[in-house]
Amino acid sequence: MPISIAYLGPSGTYSEMAVLVCADWLAASQDLEYLPQLSPYPSIVQALYAVAEQQSQLAVVPVENSIEGGVGVTLDTVWQLNQLQIQQALVLPISHALLSCAAGTEQIQTVYSHPQALAQCQGWLTQHLPSAQLIPTHSTTESLQHLKQSSTAAAVASQRAAQLYQLPILAYPINDHPDNCTRFWVLGLSESNVGSHTSLAFSLPANRPGGLVSALQVFAERSLNLSRIESRPSKRSLGDYLFFVDIEASIQSAAVQAAIQELKQYSETLKLFGSYSIKFAELTPTPPRGLLP
Repeated sequence: MPISIAYLGPSGTYSEMAVLVCADWLAASQDLEYLPQLSPYPSIVQALYAVAEQQSQLAVVPVENSIEGGVGVTLDTVWQLNQLQIQQALVLPISHALLSCAAGTEQIQTVYSHPQALAQCQGWLTQHLPSAQLIPTHSTTESLQHLKQSSTAAAVASQRAAQLYQLPILAYPINDHPDNCTRFWVLGLSESNVGSHTSLAFSLPANRPGGLVSALQVFAERSLNLSRIESRPSKRSLGDYLFFVDIEASIQSAAVQAAIQELKQYSETLKLFGSYSIKFAELTPTPPRGLLP
């Protein structure tokens, strides 16, 4: 049976573009008898639960954007689902287009897209469509099938989505920063302890002065560089946080092992998400020949 990869659908999302890259990589690196099967889900949460409940072998989900920062729903769900391990990270350039059947931007009254995409184009939308209503959707392609029914609606999506749904592009690119990119995690249930980076998260036993400093000092004392530190609400009480950390070293490193052991002394809960390498993708990946729909 082919490997199933869960992701945020429907077809045409940036998550699907990331999945196509990962499917190509899997087919080439593991000499698979069957090419991976793509399994779209209506939300990131459902894609992650599909792996936790063994409905899919892998999930490819966005975790961080260079403009808008961390994807909270991904971090929160990975924390909740203890068994997920990061198998690979993928950095994908993101370049947004404005799709619409309107004759010009002056006709557009509503703009649909995922909240992250709207935020990444906030400056452009404010300048060129100051009166348009911005409506968040679950994905960049969720509303595209409705654009042909209205000449006053538009959506922020990819050039590839415009081709798939046969929609005109009114403007491109419209993201506020040219170096816009998103990091994706490939998550599965297999233990992952080899790679250039290690991710973990922890909570503190109490909100006291110096608590976070003591926890982070275990890395500094061992000259371990942290490429990312992000806090998320624990959802238990106001002011109570979880801390997500990326280390530029493998979990097999003696320094990382020692840091983790000491970190346990300062943590209430500590969760390891595995070690992995990071790949950098092209903007428009070509699907592997014969890829299953």
